[in-house]
Amino acid sequence: MSALSEVHLLSILAQEMNMRKAAERLFVSQPALSQRLQTIEKEWGTKLFIRSQKGLSLTPAGELVVQFANEMLVKEEKVRETISAMDSEVYGTLKIAVASIVGQNWLPQVLKEFVHKHPQAKISLVTGWSSEISKSLYEDQAHIGIVRGTPDWKGVKMHLFEDGLYLVDTVISRPEQVLETDRPFIQFKSDSNYYQEIQDWWMRNFQTSPKRTIIVDQIETCKQMTINGIGYAILPEITLNGIGEKISKIPLLDESGIPLKRDTWLIGYESAFQLKQVKAFIDVVKENIENFKL
Repeated sequence: MSALSEVHLLSILAQEMNMRKAAERLFVSQPALSQRLQTIEKEWGTKLFIRSQKGLSLTPAGELVVQFANEMLVKEEKVRETISAMDSEVYGTLKIAVASIVGQNWLPQVLKEFVHKHPQAKISLVTGWSSEISKSLYEDQAHIGIVRGTPDWKGVKMHLFEDGLYLVDTVISRPEQVLETDRPFIQFKSDSNYYQEIQDWWMRNFQTSPKRTIIVDQIETCKQMTINGIGYAILPEITLNGIGEKISKIPLLDESGIPLKRDTWLIGYESAFQLKQVKAFIDVVKENIENFKL
């Protein structure tokens, strides 16, 4: 297998497991694709894919060759990034793994400015819980990560901003009212660090569990249910822009009466910070942090 186009072909076939769909993605006819695959299989001296009415399936040999093809594509991308770093223009793909809450509420404005300044650059964005971001960096799926909380990270760390935690409701205006209401406490699923922080505050103040709870998957669902008066929630300040004046926002305080804050960090490996597209993104981030107001 000498040409990178053949590596790309095998990777697409393995993703689609369907000759028609793969041919569409590769902009070739099915007969042409089938012929090229036969040539590649002849070069390897073995069948790589088994064809059936349901589509394609990989042979054991095919699994090995496709793994090799994917590794080649990763290496090709790294070489292209290194070459583009030598150029004065910002090219290449900027790969970011970001905590969902930041991806929804802060990052879009930063990326808008980045794309405007560097139209040649591409962006690959993965969102998830903060606990998943480090994994993306370890596995080389991202150049930089943006996480919430205090990261246990040995590489480069850059503090972005902090925002407070608020008890939010259309009815409740004082924290102690949660003990009197039968309305539910709406919680969103999050990583254990954030969840534990809320649990600690709750038990410290009330020494008892909420009467009723509703657990939802997404923070945006939690926010919309709260705005519509279904129950009360504890939400980070970053999500509360434009939430409306009729809704009470009660800051959560620690034992000393100091507002509880949640930090946001940018993390990554030193090698990634040498890439031109990453440097350009950091410059845009720094400009936005200076002007960022919650």
